[in-house]
Amino acid sequence: MPDRVRRKTRAAAPGDRSELLLSVVGWAGGAFLGAVLVFGAAVKALDPQAFVSQIEIEGLDFLLPAAVVTVIALALEVGLGSALILGLRRIWVLGPSALLVAFFLFLTGRTYYRDLRGIATEDEAGCGCFGNLVERTPAEAFWQDLALMVPALALAFLGRRAADGLPWLRLAVVGALTVGLLAFARAAPDLPLDNLATRLKPDLEIDGICSGDGDSRLCLSTVVPELEEGEHWLVIADLDEDLGKAVDGLNQHVFDGGRMWVLSSATPDENRTFFWSWGPAFEIREAPPTFLNPLYRTLPRSFRVEDGVVVETVSGLPPGP
Repeated sequence: MPDRVRRKTRAAAPGDRSELLLSVVGWAGGAFLGAVLVFGAAVKALDPQAFVSQIEIEGLDFLLPAAVVTVIALALEVGLGSALILGLRRIWVLGPSALLVAFFLFLTGRTYYRDLRGIATEDEAGCGCFGNLVERTPAEAFWQDLALMVPALALAFLGRRAADGLPWLRLAVVGALTVGLLAFARAAPDLPLDNLATRLKPDLEIDGICSGDGDSRLCLSTVVPELEEGEHWLVIADLDEDLGKAVDGLNQHVFDGGRMWVLSSATPDENRTFFWSWGPAFEIREAPPTFLNPLYRTLPRSFRVEDGVVVETVSGLPPGP
C-alpha cells in the first residue's frame, strides 16, 4: 500500500507543477494588467480637470456630467487594477476588466481611425489614456494599449482556482485604495504638484518642451526663439480680465529691464482686443492648446528661463520685479 501511494504521488507531481506554473503565469498577467490600470488612474488623478476635459472631448458625458464620469472611471481603474495585483482573478473581476480593456481599445481605435482618415480634431489627436504626462500619437496609443493589455488579460484567465467565500481582507484593501485615490484626486488641484503632474519642470531645455509628431511637432524654442540667450519670465495664461488686471505689474517688470512673454492659445482677434483694452508692454505669443495644456494644471502658471533652460516654475504670476 505505501508503495502504491508513493507511485501515485510521483505520477501526480508533474501535473501539480504544471498547475502551479499556470497559476503563477496567470497571476503575473493579471498583476501586469492591474499595474497598467493603476498607473493610468494615478497619472490622471494628478490632474483630474484635464481628465474631465478629455472625457468631454471624447463625448463620454452624454448620460452623466463629465465630473461624475471621471469619478466612476478612476474608481473602476484603481479598483479593478488593485484587485488584479492582489491576485483576485474571480470572474466578477476579470469580466469587468475585459470590458474596460475593450472600451479603452474602442476609444483609441476610434481616434486612430479618425486620424488615418484625416478627420480627427487636434484635441482628439493629442489625448491619451495616461493623462498629460505621457504623449502618444493615435497610432501609438492604439497599438501600445493592444500590446500591453490584451495579452496580459488573456494570461490572467490561466490557472484560476475555484475558491469558496469572499476574500474579505483583499476586498477591504481594494476598497481602501479606491477611496484613497479618489480623495487624492479631489485634493490634487490644491497641492503643490505642478512639477510632478505636468511636462514643465526645472532643468528642462526649451528644445525638449514639445508636442506633436513629425511635421506638426512644435517646441518652445520655436514659439519663443529669443529664450536661447539671457533671462526671461514666461506666463501661460488666458487673455481674460484677471490677466488684464495684472498687466500693470507685469509691465513694471518690463520697464525695469526684465524680459517677459505671455503664452496663450487665444486667437489673433482676442490678442488684439486684449492689447487695445489693457496696453501690455510685453509680447504675447500664440500656441495651440495641445502644446500648452500639458504644461499647466491651473492658469496662470509662470516659469523662468535662463539661456534656454527652465530654472524656476511658479503657480500663478511671477514674483514682483
